[in-house]
Amino acid sequence: MQTAYTKEELRAILAPRRGRRIVLVPTMGALHEGHASLLRQARLLAGDDGCVVASVFLNPVQFDNAGDLATYPKTPKQDLETCDKCGVDVVFMPSPDTMYCADRSITLEETHLSTVLCGASRPGHFAGVCLVVNKLFNLVQPTDAIFGKKDYQQLAILRRLVRDLDIPVTIHGAEIVRGEDGLALSSRNVRLTPEHRAAAPGIRRSLLAAKEAYAAGDETSAICERVRQTLEAIPGVRCDYVELVDAVTLHEVTDPHRLALLAVAAWFGDVRLIDNIELSRS
Repeated sequence: MQTAYTKEELRAILAPRRGRRIVLVPTMGALHEGHASLLRQARLLAGDDGCVVASVFLNPVQFDNAGDLATYPKTPKQDLETCDKCGVDVVFMPSPDTMYCADRSITLEETHLSTVLCGASRPGHFAGVCLVVNKLFNLVQPTDAIFGKKDYQQLAILRRLVRDLDIPVTIHGAEIVRGEDGLALSSRNVRLTPEHRAAAPGIRRSLLAAKEAYAAGDETSAICERVRQTLEAIPGVRCDYVELVDAVTLHEVTDPHRLALLAVAAWFGDVRLIDNIELSRS
């Protein structure tokens, strides 16, 4: 495994690998089993002759809350060990100064999918995501890239980015990796209090109950309200949103036969957790 810290080092390492399948897994570090699953899937996708590139970069441009950025866990040594164990060929670990010019003045903004769900309460977040991922695509020039479905809105927006800008990258969505108790794995989970960590699997239980209710034909508004009430009954928890939307457009469900998505964001104290579940009535 090789590690690049600058753009020049990355280009030099990748130069002899051009022409092969190159699979990119962008991360912000503090890697856990969810990330490891993405890396292992990338290794399988790349095959023996392909190349797996993992980026480990805590992107400041996508944080709308300076406190969240400051408290985001950082484990670079362990991250490199995880990448090595999962068969990564190249790790790109740039600094913010390496990734961004001090006087940068170009932005990328998606104007439809990003107006709802997390985008409604995190202004500028997805513009930052689009910018850094586009830069990574330009630097790595991958044939494929893998993103987890836990950030379902992000995945949808990046599919739109590739489509609208004609970027020659195939986007793959990977299923959510969960703990034995059902909680979606997240780098933020380590910041939960013991009480909130014990209560957080309630998100998954409420989503599974909602899936059954949706399949049975219950009203969308009633389903969302039950999930909200269930979560906000937990001491110290408040919902950012509970929304049932079309899984592709992320807006109102207009065709009950299309795949739908129930997405949740909730604050457990000062830790914001997200989760989702795909729903179907067919």
